[in-house]
Amino acid sequence: MEFIFGTAIVGIAALFNSLKIINQGEEALVATFGKYNRKLLPGPNFIIPVMDTIAYKGSVKEQVLDVPPQQCITRDNVPITADAVVYWRIVDMEKAFYRVEDLRQAMTNLVLTQIRAELGNLELDQTFTARNQINELLLKDLDESTDPWGVKVTRVELRDILPAKAVQESMELQMTAERKKRAAILTSEGERESAINKAKGGADAQILAAEASQRSTILKAEGDRQQQVLKAKAIAESAAIISQTIKNNSEAAKAYEVLFALGYLEMGTAIGNSGGSKVMFMDPRTIPATLEGVKSIIGDLKPEDK
Repeated sequence: MEFIFGTAIVGIAALFNSLKIINQGEEALVATFGKYNRKLLPGPNFIIPVMDTIAYKGSVKEQVLDVPPQQCITRDNVPITADAVVYWRIVDMEKAFYRVEDLRQAMTNLVLTQIRAELGNLELDQTFTARNQINELLLKDLDESTDPWGVKVTRVELRDILPAKAVQESMELQMTAERKKRAAILTSEGERESAINKAKGGADAQILAAEASQRSTILKAEGDRQQQVLKAKAIAESAAIISQTIKNNSEAAKAYEVLFALGYLEMGTAIGNSGGSKVMFMDPRTIPATLEGVKSIIGDLKPEDK
């Protein structure tokens, strides 16, 4: 009875030891008498006690490798410090365990070597502008180099690229000089634009003033011309009326001759009163007619009007 009970206990213990539960996202390698036999997938698995052992169990999920800062020399002999982050996962657990002793340390050394090589092919200014290109080159080289280890590198990111302190100070001085230069250029361009705009404004003002003066002169000339035309028309109409009146009325003709004579006399009086010596010429033919007209008018006047 005791033998049966002991045998049952041993059997239960052996069954318990042969059952292996593998979690999701993990895999395990089974070795039979120290030699690789098979791979255990997530879920319940059974192994033969004593003969089979779990040689390695690890994660197949994506992992992060933080690469420490590394001293590098650029192509133009500038010392810089660079670090990176690598995202990777195991795609073949057998290769990852049996082909490399320490996978993470091997990957770290490989990344550092690749960073030094890639940054050594670039000048300092290129390391800041070609970061995406460097990441792509690192990803390609690391993926090819880690493929024999059963590793897939999914992403590589350079985090910080820091020049030496003396180089940083020189870069800051250069940036300050560049900013001052750009500020001076912008200031001079602003002053030039202001002077150009001011000159254009003055020229436009002079043009507008000249155009306004020209329009004023034209309008004044038009006004004078219209005035002269109207005056000429009025004189012509008056002459036509006088001519018609004289033609139809002999007495009116005599009156106009008197007025004409009086006009001559008034003109002579005005000329005589002005300074200096003057000579006034009159048509002899008009004088007798004028005098006769005056006598006729005077004779026709009433005694009280003379």
